Formats: sequence, structure tokens, C-alpha cells
Amino acid sequence: MKNIQNIKLNINSTIKEALQIIDSGAMQIALVVDEHDKLLGTLTDGDVRRGLLNGLSLDSSVETVVFRSPTIAKISDAKEEILKLALSKKLHQIPIVDENGKIVGVQEIEELIKPKIKTNKVILMVGGLGTRLRPLTENTPKPMLKVGNKPILQTIVEKFAEYGYANIVMCVNYKSHIIQDYFGDGSAFGVKIEYVLEEQRMGTAGALSLLTEKPTEPFFVMNGDLLTNVNFEHLHNYHISSNSMGTMCVREYDFQVPYGVVNIENSKILSIEEKPVHKFFVSAGIYMLSPEVLQYIPQNKFYDMPTLFEKLISENKNAVSFPLREYWLDIGRIEEYKKANDEYHEVF
Repeated sequence: MKNIQNIKLNINSTIKEALQIIDSGAMQIALVVDEHDKLLGTLTDGDVRRGLLNGLSLDSSVETVVFRSPTIAKISDAKEEILKLALSKKLHQIPIVDENGKIVGVQEIEELIKPKIKTNKVILMVGGLGTRLRPLTENTPKPMLKVGNKPILQTIVEKFAEYGYANIVMCVNYKSHIIQDYFGDGSAFGVKIEYVLEEQRMGTAGALSLLTEKPTEPFFVMNGDLLTNVNFEHLHNYHISSNSMGTMCVREYDFQVPYGVVNIENSKILSIEEKPVHKFFVSAGIYMLSPEVLQYIPQNKFYDMPTLFEKLISENKNAVSFPLREYWLDIGRIEEYKKANDEYHEVF
């Protein structure tokens, strides 16, 4: 997405100010926002010209010419959804908003069709034993189990490549030769792949201490047994715009208590809730981290990602959540593996 800080206006801005933004920017659009950065509408050269033809002056407010019903996409929308929407409306760009309607960027459609190669590292944790998936994993690492006639890990690599993230590091352990023999240097998949061998279990964060070349810009960390349609570029931009040190993708998880829950105080029954549903946000196993977090990770020690985020929080560092609305499945058990195969062709 394109940065939008220089193309924002408020409703009291003048047409002259709008023209300066439209004429000077490569996007040729201005975004009208309220005091909370919520998108009120857009302005193009055509909108301004129609206003001038109707008798407005350059000093008039943009309030009467702003287009208040622009086509927008949400930050949680997958690349395919945005592209389909843009092509159906013959648009070259679409404003992107978060779940609260706050503008976070503008997506140029040409970039979706031919994404630019980005240098940010993608670190995939693919060394797990896959104990809960036995006997399937007795001779095969869990990320190499086939879903949709290809390894889970191949789908992950291809999804990152779709968004231009081609600098991949795989942290391997269990039967690592199978993964390395299949992917090689990554050139067959349009990416560059390096390998880091975990000789002992290091945890999702601890394995980052083994990196031979430390990231110098924000980087992804993802478990290698997930299938998801998350828009990685939107996650990247969200991390940057939030000025975050650590961004954790989260999923809403709910469960229903199968009984009537009795609320009691000093033996007195206050109320009874029949089979209440409790909702939580849980980690989705996908993260974006800034290079500064590496200083909080100990060397040669097991250290998981929740512990890292707890450390960031205790140090008053900015740790934010990125709620996932798109498809996501953690393939940890046999039933989830079967579900993934049933759904794969419909989703991907």
C-alpha cells in the first residue's frame, strides 16, 4: 500500500489545497478524513472540476465536492478479494481502512498484479515434531504433509511470494533434509531460501537468536503448519503505521460452557447463565517484529513468542494485535488435517 500521510485533508480544507495534493502526488487522489482519521470520502481532479463548473472558487471548502461513497477495502481483505473488487469497478487504486473505518493506506491495483519484490525477511518455524499428527509424521515433517496435492509449507511460501516477500529463512530440525531437498535455494519457487538448523528446541522466539544475518527492517515470523489467506502486505503496513515493535496476529476463539453457570456471592445465588459463550482472542502463530526485539531474546535458550511479548509489555514497548478475519487453520491434529484437505481448493 501507498503511504497516505501527505494526501489527507479535513472537511474544512479548501479546493486549492486539494488540487495541490492531487496535482503533486503520483496517486492523483486526496483523502478527506475526520479528526480520528476515519475516511469521509475521496477527491479526484474530476470532482474538483465539477465543483468549479458549479460556481465554486478555489477558496471554497471541499465539503460540497467530496465523493462520500468511494469503493473501499478492509485491511483484513485478501489480495484476491481486493483485486476482484477493483477490476469489477475498473479502479486503479482503492483506499484501505481498518475495522473501525480508519484509513491506513491506498492500494494500487498494479502492485497487486505485479507485486514489487520486498527485502523484508520471512522466518518460518518448521522444526516441530508433529507428534499429534502421527503416524502421518513418522517419516515426514509436519510442514511437508500434503494439503491440496502440495506440502503445507509450499502454500505458505507461495502466498508470501504473491505479495513480493521472497527473502525466506526456514528454521529446521526434525527430518530437515526432506525440507531442504524439496525447496533447495528456493529459486524453483521464485524466492531465496536460507536454512537455520535448531540442534535443540529453541522456541518460536529463541530460534531467532540463531540467525546468522540479523534483520535490519521489520520481519515476519510464522509457524510452518498454518494455512491462511492473510494479506501479508496489509500486516506489514499495519505494523509500520502502528509504530509497533511487535505485532501479533490474533483470532477470535469462543467456547460454550455446556452447563448452566451459577453466579454466587457469599452462598447467595445472584444469577444463572444457561450455557454461556465465552470469547477470547488467541495467538494465530503469525507475527511481525521490528529488529529491536532481537536484543530481548537470550542466546542458546528456549524462548517462546508469548514470553517475548510479555517482555516487551513489561518494558512498556509498543506491542499491538492484528485481528484476522480471513481464512486461517492450524493443522495440529488429524481432524484439522482432514478439514484442510476438504477446504483447500475452495479457499486457495
